[in-house]
Amino acid sequence: MMDKCPCGSDKIYKECCEPLISGQKHAENAEALLRSRYTAYTLSDVGYLLKTIHPKKKKQDDEKSIREWSKNSTWHKLEIIDIQNGVNDDLSGSIEFTVDFSERGKRKKHHELAEFKKEKGIWYFYDGKPPITQQYIRETPKINRNAPCPCGSGKKYKKCCLDNEK
Repeated sequence: MMDKCPCGSDKIYKECCEPLISGQKHAENAEALLRSRYTAYTLSDVGYLLKTIHPKKKKQDDEKSIREWSKNSTWHKLEIIDIQNGVNDDLSGSIEFTVDFSERGKRKKHHELAEFKKEKGIWYFYDGKPPITQQYIRETPKINRNAPCPCGSGKKYKKCCLDNEK
């Protein structure tokens, strides 16, 4: 028996994800479904994971790979980064999140933008993809390491301020 829910909500498992995973009730919103799915991964409850995939997407998921990933991983932490819709009268929503886990002794991070859809009053996981990354744009010109240091010391950048940045 576990006290704290693995989903990171700071609630007791019995009052948080257990009623969803056990089928006593459905998730009220996309976030609750995401949290319960993460908890199901930590418990290797493949049945719940498959049950909460949108009916149109079920063919694409391989039960064996879900089971292997779930059982062969140690789940450390779920962190929700951003939530767009997925509550009350919404029919869809998206959640950007990261999951810290270990697989074969190696610490890893999974970063995903998950899409959820509500059909006949029930929330389902619809699809997941990597989030769109923003390109870094340098605000100042790049300094060549062999150029004179911009601080005015007369030394090459690599022997002056670049050395201090490390």
